Amino acid sequence: MEEERSRAGGAAVAVDGESLRRPEEEGGRRKKGGWITFPFMAVSLLAFGLSSAGAMGNLVVYLVKEYHVPSVDAAQISTIVSGCISVAPVAGAIVADAFFGCFPVVAVAMVFSVLALVVFTLTASVRGLRPAACVPGATACEAATAGQMAVLYAGVFLLCVSSAGARFNQATMGADQFDAAADRDVFFNWYFIFFYGSAVLGSTVLVYVQDAVSWELGFGLAATIAAAGLAALLLGARYYRRPAARGSPFTGIARVVVAAARKRKIDVAAAAAAASGDLKFYYGPRSGDGDDDGGKPSDDNNFAPSDSFSFLNRAAVITDGDVDAADAAAPLRPWRVCTVRQVEDLKAVLRILPLWSSSIFLSISIGVQLNFTVLQALAMDRAIGRFHVPAASMVVSSFVAVVVSLGLIDRALLPLWRALTGGRRAPTPLQRIGVGHVLTVLSMAASAAVERRRLATVRAHGEAARDDPAWVSPLPAAWLVLPFALSGAGEAFHFPAQVTLYYQEFPPSLKNTASGMVAMIVALGFYLSTALVDAVRRATAWLPDNMNASRLENLYWLLAVLVAINFGYYLACAKLYKYQNFGK
Repeated sequence: MEEERSRAGGAAVAVDGESLRRPEEEGGRRKKGGWITFPFMAVSLLAFGLSSAGAMGNLVVYLVKEYHVPSVDAAQISTIVSGCISVAPVAGAIVADAFFGCFPVVAVAMVFSVLALVVFTLTASVRGLRPAACVPGATACEAATAGQMAVLYAGVFLLCVSSAGARFNQATMGADQFDAAADRDVFFNWYFIFFYGSAVLGSTVLVYVQDAVSWELGFGLAATIAAAGLAALLLGARYYRRPAARGSPFTGIARVVVAAARKRKIDVAAAAAAASGDLKFYYGPRSGDGDDDGGKPSDDNNFAPSDSFSFLNRAAVITDGDVDAADAAAPLRPWRVCTVRQVEDLKAVLRILPLWSSSIFLSISIGVQLNFTVLQALAMDRAIGRFHVPAASMVVSSFVAVVVSLGLIDRALLPLWRALTGGRRAPTPLQRIGVGHVLTVLSMAASAAVERRRLATVRAHGEAARDDPAWVSPLPAAWLVLPFALSGAGEAFHFPAQVTLYYQEFPPSLKNTASGMVAMIVALGFYLSTALVDAVRRATAWLPDNMNASRLENLYWLLAVLVAINFGYYLACAKLYKYQNFGK
């Protein structure tokens, strides 16, 4: 196994001992990046995930028990916050790409994480920051004041800001430390291991402390962990590579669209035919002169535009007045002429969007499964001896499945693949994403089968069981682990592969935004799963409030069919897609 890791460029932390002992030397000077940065990144990743899970994992219970918020309202608040935390990293990625780079944004985000947990700790420890405790037997509890809710929402806001800056920028920052694609693949696997592993620990250990000991101690531990993660991140600062921000990448994209629209009457085919003679396309500054949009020197960029999306090529065609007559490399009207590189960068984004869209249904199905599995668990036997597993804890099995699957992929499946294929590199990102699609289809089918069996026990006990929402099936809730294991394995294949694909195929100016694309998929899946359930409830009688009278298995079968159809769409997109930077 070590031989295989060494062949992949020393990617595995366990075997790259030399790079962990000291930075590589180059010309007598310390070379930035490499696996020397991994311990610092690992601690900050774990700390951020643990502290965030410690705050969010028990938010509904905190709102209900300590702030006396009605349970439905608390669930809605949690849903909104979860959606914000899922979509916020897209904004953070754009800020990192356009203005500051990864490291400053991640560092500031970690500071906000500490502040958020300090606010949560204060709400739990300062009596005046939450309403008085309920009197046993009272019909109504004292409601929280506007000021008390404002302090709590301030902590939630700080948590969202920290998620915006750190959640996926940490992935890009880590990948920036490596030159070899094999090293980046291994890092992304470890990133998701830490991402899900910290969620497991935070949702169990810290939540248990909050429930069994005190809210003050639970939030205080989370704040301490966040501070330790910030310290680890800063301690590794001298080792990190810090690629400079390239300015707003979306300005260049907008310029291409505007320039192409303004030159819509130009015969691009004729211009392309003449490209081998006189200069007809704009390539940007000469070697040694930068431009604000990250265009490469003309020596590296002197190629004709590709034929795909050829209508955009007119944006790079030089017309009268576009460039300085004394210096053909100097644009006079940047919103009328763009470099060939800028045109090709926009094309790279457009090529990958169909593949990106095919992953949305994966997140929709997983979102539905996570929500309804808790309700299924409430109606099943959760006893293990004398211990009753909390229904919400069943979700943790999905996170565990992801972590275990990632470990198996990294330590067993990839070495086996290389052995069987004669040392070839690992499966391509598209192949791994495809495996994730298949496993997700199987997971939805497994959920439907488990629910069908649960409802069979309900029918076996007659109408009394069916009409009683509190009736609990004797079927063990452990059956729910099977679909979670499949969906977790699917996530282990497709999520890291998506990050790898977007990172390597997006233009250099959009590397952070590339990682944020996964966050957008999760956010869209989260919101669209709610919309799908609402549509099913309006159109059918499958989902009444009484789970024992439901037809939830029909929803799972519907999802299995939709995800299978979506897999066909994915295969078509993958077949048509051509890698631009694979293995680089």
